[in-house]
Amino acid sequence: MKRATLDLWVGIFVVAGLTALTVLALKVGNLNLYNMSETYQLQAHFSNIGGLKSKASIKSAGVVVGRVDKITLDPERYEARVTMTIDKHFQFPKDTFANILTSGLLGEQYIGLIPGGDEELLKAGDEIKKTQSAVVLEDLISKFLYSKAEETQ
Repeated sequence: MKRATLDLWVGIFVVAGLTALTVLALKVGNLNLYNMSETYQLQAHFSNIGGLKSKASIKSAGVVVGRVDKITLDPERYEARVTMTIDKHFQFPKDTFANILTSGLLGEQYIGLIPGGDEELLKAGDEIKKTQSAVVLEDLISKFLYSKAEETQ
């Protein structure tokens, strides 16, 4: 009888541990099992998206308001077209800025939305016109080295 009780508790502990690891893996990967709220989609064009990936966070004032749904190359403009899925609870003005930012020095990239002052709000399918592309660390280093080389001549 004691052996069966011990085996039962060990089994419960193993199942709880595996459940905790699964939840942790989903949190670290920025994935959710479900999304109960309604959403709407916006689009934005960027000349360089850097390391932005699908499912990346979209934040406003540090709060996650959505996720990147899809990234494609616009064949007419030769720019990256980013489709964003925004939670319906968050509405943004027409003159909102979309910037590709990095959390930390070499952290993940996300889109930061900075609301403007327009009274008219973005609707499903609208495009955010004001964007700022990603800052690529390699470009900054090469510009710095090039300017230092010019100074020595």
